[in-house]
Amino acid sequence: MAAPLSDGERRKQISVRGIAGLGDVAEVRKSFNRHLHFTLVKDRNVATPRDYYFALAHTVRDHLVGRWIRTQQHYYERDPKRIYYLSLEFYMGRTLQNTMVNLGLQNACDEAIYQLGLDLEELEEIEEDAGLGNGGLGRLAACFLDSMATLGLAAYGYGIRYEFGIFNQKIVDGWQVEEADDWLRYGNPWEKARPEYMLPVHFYGRVDHTPEGVKWIDTQVVLAMPYDTPVPGYKNNTVNTMRLWSAKAPNDFNLQEFNVGDYIEAVLDRNLAENISRVLYPNDNFFEGKELRLKQEYFVVAATLQDIIRRFKSSKFGCRDPVRTCFETFPDKVAIQLNDTHPALSIPELMRILVDVEKVDWDKAWEITKRTCAYTNHTVLPEALERWPVSMFEKLLPRHLEIIYALNQMHLDRVAALYPGDIDRLRRMSVIEEGDCKRINMAHLCVIGSHAVNGVARIHSDIVKNSVFKDFYELEPEKFQNKTNGITPRRWLLLCNPGLADIIAEKIGEDFITDLSQLKKLLDFINNEAFIRDVAKVKQENKLKFAAYLEEQYKVKINPSSMFDVQVKRIHEYKRQLLNCLHAITLYNRIRSDPSKSFVPRTIMIGGKAAPGYHMAKMIIKLITSIGEVINNDPYVGDKLKVIFLENYRVSLAEKVIPAADLSQQISTAGTEASGTGNMKFMVNGALTIGTMDGANVEMAEEAGEENLFIFGMRVEDVEALDRQGYNAREYYERLPELRQAVDQISSGFFSPRDPGCFRDVVNMLMYHDRFKVFADYEAYIKCQGQVDQLFMDPREWTKKVIRNIACSGKFSSDRTITEYAREIWGVEPSATKIPPPNLPRD
Repeated sequence: MAAPLSDGERRKQISVRGIAGLGDVAEVRKSFNRHLHFTLVKDRNVATPRDYYFALAHTVRDHLVGRWIRTQQHYYERDPKRIYYLSLEFYMGRTLQNTMVNLGLQNACDEAIYQLGLDLEELEEIEEDAGLGNGGLGRLAACFLDSMATLGLAAYGYGIRYEFGIFNQKIVDGWQVEEADDWLRYGNPWEKARPEYMLPVHFYGRVDHTPEGVKWIDTQVVLAMPYDTPVPGYKNNTVNTMRLWSAKAPNDFNLQEFNVGDYIEAVLDRNLAENISRVLYPNDNFFEGKELRLKQEYFVVAATLQDIIRRFKSSKFGCRDPVRTCFETFPDKVAIQLNDTHPALSIPELMRILVDVEKVDWDKAWEITKRTCAYTNHTVLPEALERWPVSMFEKLLPRHLEIIYALNQMHLDRVAALYPGDIDRLRRMSVIEEGDCKRINMAHLCVIGSHAVNGVARIHSDIVKNSVFKDFYELEPEKFQNKTNGITPRRWLLLCNPGLADIIAEKIGEDFITDLSQLKKLLDFINNEAFIRDVAKVKQENKLKFAAYLEEQYKVKINPSSMFDVQVKRIHEYKRQLLNCLHAITLYNRIRSDPSKSFVPRTIMIGGKAAPGYHMAKMIIKLITSIGEVINNDPYVGDKLKVIFLENYRVSLAEKVIPAADLSQQISTAGTEASGTGNMKFMVNGALTIGTMDGANVEMAEEAGEENLFIFGMRVEDVEALDRQGYNAREYYERLPELRQAVDQISSGFFSPRDPGCFRDVVNMLMYHDRFKVFADYEAYIKCQGQVDQLFMDPREWTKKVIRNIACSGKFSSDRTITEYAREIWGVEPSATKIPPPNLPRD
């Protein structure tokens, strides 16, 4: 089998990223050397690899800055409607390579760095991931920023600059151990602090109703310091801004303590304020009702809305004085998109500013607020929906509680008028949930305060309308929409899989990079022998490269001609990593029972983080590692089967594993995964999907044809029917011998000989408390995996299906998703206009 291409050989290949001009290379070298010179301090003349990385990052940033300034000038002069994407998470990953790709600089930098005797890939590996997100929701926000810039929209991402992002996961003796992610330790070359735009955010205090209006007084103030990161579009010279807020204590914070002599204590107390932006809550699809989390949510909302209103008032370039004082046109100039309920406080906060500060009439303010805000729902799992205790609001945000009560009263009056006497409906639709602990239902607040509510895949949006928000849908059906998620083809094809991007460009040109629907043209080449060979060769090279990485990291010998069977996502019961475990054990038992039988070799890889407080998810990781320990060391198995847990799954690891995967596992219980976006990344990178009819899998099967995916198991209506009749796991356990054998092995300590009772909780859950019905889909899943094996034994037919999947993945571009948001929610049109680069005069 051929060895993976060396960097030198790759460099010789003509690439879709454009051949570097000599002038560009000389310019990059000169700039790099200049930055390196200023990086090195006088007493240290030897550069470290990190010095080289910073010199290159600053070189690339130089190309961004002029475009960034020009883009903002362009917006100020034309005064377009601005889009504000509010998210508590932005899972950006690394920035260097993405910036080089989007500016068309990658080849020039590659060549310049090579001439300097360095290796570009090694420098890229030095960059820390910006892990300011947990999973799908935060990564979606990052893809959306890329698409908004590429589509020329005047858009801003607003979030929190967490000092510590999602924890680093270490596996110690098979268990997950969390380590703090100190990603800012060496500084961040991509951000620019903007202290001149620092803003106050208020907490606690009390509300004073005076003849002049309502005043929120005696508050505690925390300052929000903005850090701006440039977000370049693809080769259009547009550079948008992601503004992340960091909490700072004001100088007089708690210095009243100083008056009684405890100056030291007073200064130490500044941490209480600054803790707000210290750490990302590491929960995915789970609500944790901690006061610090509510503070984070209000902090980002309060700072952002002040910023939005300042920009609205002084719209002309160079003008910092208010030129707009009337808020009538606010919704024509401002769109606020709430990424899930985390920024839901935007609704009462905008009302507070309009009514209390700007003295707008209440009804007018409510109309402005609703026309401005739109809400994306990301989950139907009840444990994920935010429901804050009223008592916490009363203490932390007393004025907002009053506003929410008033809005709820208006809303319920309207419902009561339309449905007289329907008390149960009023209870179901209230923003305030009665009970032992009164709670505020943030999703209900978002629905009543927005002009558009969307789910993130067609099946999810239908569930939102027919079940989660059924009453609200009956009241205002025109509000509800679907916006199927997408991924950016720049990072998830061009950057992570240049070999595949090159052979696609050879066949259909380069337009697919900004119009992924062009991939349809590949359907003409499904039977083209040369193209089939090329696609298979690229996949094999990616597998060889990843196999080398795995061997280095895990000291496990990988068979690169085995099927790379991958499930990477957060560890959660609903995502059913346990079903994958049962399949691995079943395969193992089949090999053991007849070692001489021919067998399709597989390398099963499972990766993902478990929320630190989620006991069952941590047990699942321990089970995966324990199964791997037994299988990987069994001489009967050899290289037919390997099970590897991919440690510390993150964006930069996804960029390595996804291009190498043959099979993508998307096996959540039907009706639980809102959309998924990993499924789309695998599809466009030439992996085939084994999955349930859930989330965006449904639309993937529709685009490529169900026969070109491996679809199995219950549909949503089957799950509902099973719920009605009662799910009995024991029935499957008794009926299916292979399932019983696997469960008994887990239960008896076969995979945990040193601690036979280790997996008692897992087995108990599967047998008696499994909300996600793993056993109900086991038989169909095992059978479907048999079909996967059959096809894999025919490489030509397998590759033809791969080509069809790639050709049909065009719908799943975030450019398409954002175009739909722009036209159908924000009321703006994407622009193909290229802003002239900084070295050319402006038109």
